[in-house]
Amino acid sequence: MFEDASPLLLCLLIGVPALWLLLAGKVRWAWTVAGAILSALPLLSPEPPTLTDQIIRIGFAMLLVIGFIAPLRRWWITSMVMGIVKKVLPAISDTEREALEGGTVWWDGEIFSGAPDWKHWFSLGPAQLTAREREFIDGPVAELTQFVDNWKDRQDGSISDEAFDFLASRGFFGMIIPESYGGLGFSAAAMSAVISHVATLSNALAITVMVPNSLGPGELLLHYGTDAQKDRLLPLLANGQEIPCFALTEPGAGSDAAGSMTSDGVVVEQEVDGQKILGIRLNWDKRYITLAPRATLVGVAFRLHDPDHLLGQVDDLGITCALVSADLDGVEIGERHDPLGVPFLNGPTRGRDVWVPIDAVIGGEGGCGKGWRMLMQCLSAGRGISLPSSSAGGAQLCLRVAATHASVREQFGLPIGRFEGVQEPLVRCASSSYALDALRGITTLAVDRGEKPAVISAIAKAFATERLREVVNDSMDIVAGNAICRGPRNELANAYSAVPVGITVEGANILTRTMIIFGQGAVRCHPFVTAELEAVEKADLAAFDRAFWGHVGFVVSNGTRSLFHRLSGYRLTGRDFDGIIGRCQQRLTGLSAHFALSSDIAMASLGGSLKRKEHLTGRLADALSWIAVGSAALKKFHDDGRPDRDAELVQYLMETCVLRTEEALAGFVQNLPHRPAAWALRLLGVPGRAITLGPSDRLADRIAADLLDGSALIRSLTEDVISRPAGSPGLATLEAALEKIVASRGDTEALKDAIRAKRLEKHPASTLVERGRAAGVIDEEGERRLREADLARREAITVDSFAAGSCPATEQYPTDSAATSVMPEGHDEPSA
Repeated sequence: MFEDASPLLLCLLIGVPALWLLLAGKVRWAWTVAGAILSALPLLSPEPPTLTDQIIRIGFAMLLVIGFIAPLRRWWITSMVMGIVKKVLPAISDTEREALEGGTVWWDGEIFSGAPDWKHWFSLGPAQLTAREREFIDGPVAELTQFVDNWKDRQDGSISDEAFDFLASRGFFGMIIPESYGGLGFSAAAMSAVISHVATLSNALAITVMVPNSLGPGELLLHYGTDAQKDRLLPLLANGQEIPCFALTEPGAGSDAAGSMTSDGVVVEQEVDGQKILGIRLNWDKRYITLAPRATLVGVAFRLHDPDHLLGQVDDLGITCALVSADLDGVEIGERHDPLGVPFLNGPTRGRDVWVPIDAVIGGEGGCGKGWRMLMQCLSAGRGISLPSSSAGGAQLCLRVAATHASVREQFGLPIGRFEGVQEPLVRCASSSYALDALRGITTLAVDRGEKPAVISAIAKAFATERLREVVNDSMDIVAGNAICRGPRNELANAYSAVPVGITVEGANILTRTMIIFGQGAVRCHPFVTAELEAVEKADLAAFDRAFWGHVGFVVSNGTRSLFHRLSGYRLTGRDFDGIIGRCQQRLTGLSAHFALSSDIAMASLGGSLKRKEHLTGRLADALSWIAVGSAALKKFHDDGRPDRDAELVQYLMETCVLRTEEALAGFVQNLPHRPAAWALRLLGVPGRAITLGPSDRLADRIAADLLDGSALIRSLTEDVISRPAGSPGLATLEAALEKIVASRGDTEALKDAIRAKRLEKHPASTLVERGRAAGVIDEEGERRLREADLARREAITVDSFAAGSCPATEQYPTDSAATSVMPEGHDEPSA
């Protein structure tokens, strides 16, 4: 009887408990259970054990001994593996190590685990603003409209002095500084909300607000300054008496700022008022420095040398950060760059033999040589707030303009938003806007919880600025001729010019995608790689043994998970949502296991050469990013109470996230140079092609219909857009027209019905309203509504023109050049 049932019994006895233990991540116990059962099975047979049975039993027994007797395992296997790994691993420089250590692991670690803890994720709750923070947004932030004239600022090349002074006097430059030093002491969520709101008004204004509250003197002083430095400088920064900038980038040192930096300082003694004072003689040449033309306090990163050993026995102390007064002899400041005409202050700064006392170093003498660590730790948090927030605000403005224009502009007797060719990019804009708001929500939540999420921040920066580029381009396509004619009425031209700035700064997106997101994430977020690297570096065999065998178990667990998810169609894992959104969550869980397994196979098969395989690391970064975005969207939907209003849009976004993740992983598998490794990934369930179809056209059509006519959905998606003064050109005029057009929709439909019933002739269109009134199709009020709507539409779709000789295309032109209105060719007549 036993012999007949042995195959099934063997599968059940070994498979069920081993699979359960593997999915739970308990690899050693899974191996133990399987080994014990296989070793004991021959005892159940009435036949004497064969030689094969004995060899199998001895082999499993030896493996069990090796698995549980650590000294024997280390001597026989681990020491050999450690030697191989030491030869394969590339050397890690001090700057690379500081970059890797500059931040904390958060939700990105859950994605790298292959088994994200969704219950914990949703339990974190949303970021909340205090009453005082909301009052600031409703007060000073809203008041900015009276100081902003984007058209004039563009011609002048900068925001107005009145706007700059308002920002300084109302505390915008001191949001990050605690109240005890005279600042506002806002949370990361509040700073993000302020930047997002301001970005809907003026991208130049948003940049001006961002910089003092991001990586720069204020933040560096808060974290690393001495008490004396904080007491002296933070109040002046908070009230705008000192205007800061931070100079890092050089002509020869951009992405490789640490390795290529030529700015230097030498420790010297100088006589001051009859006393010898220890100080530093600085020389620097920096460029692309925001606020530099107006800065009074210049933060400078430089390499510090001590040839006379005045501080110790080390000659090259490393990168150091110091604060230098702009009025010192040798400081050159005031020149301007022109970043694509975007009117924010940006320019070069140079220093020639500038002497500063040693206490100008951030952190005093103890801060010498620690500048790169300071910068990396601050950047890991700040990068996730400023640009993602300004991108979210910019996307909301573009979406509001595009959706309103699509409702107002008519062709062929219909609003252009009813045409599928327009609906497609409009829905993409809405989906991206939701994603950007969700992503900035999780980064600010992390920072407010005390995290410094280096990898999540890099994802947020790169994803946000890339999606903004897509939103701007789609919005330009929708608004068309009204978007390409510059003038006071054009709300999109400034956004179009500003997009490359965000793409480039704070780590160009090419570098961020191919090197930082996955390169840093694979080491920093992996549960075992960091420990393995440290053990190899310290030649600690016991530590390497623990990390390596933990890593082996981790790979086996994720391989099992990956195959299990794929074979089950991603249906046998938990879900927190109903319908397709819940199915997308299940797929994200499976894709996390695929990603984690792919990451390990990439590191194992390519070793140190992986960091040069930027096609592959870029695709893995894409997969990680889309899983993170999907996670953020699910969390936002959950935190918002799962409103029906947003459900279809969230479904569209989640299906997009799943599809794009599959495409990224498929591209990785298809191009992995080690083909046996690629075949193994395919066998373990990692997709070699996209296996889902993405959102359907029918879903997109339903969403697009909900985005027109100033709907609740469009208002929710663009809630950060600051209202313009009534009657002002641009958005205010566009929305005023929409209000009148929506009010006249019933009258328009009545005319259409009359035409279809042959009660009215369609032509001539110019007399249709008058004839409809005469025929009793509409009443006097209806005629008034239609005529007001038609006049408002004409005004809203008008573009600016300029007198001869004063066109903005010329190199310089008067700031008071008159703009006149020109109707686009083929303008709308009153029509049904």
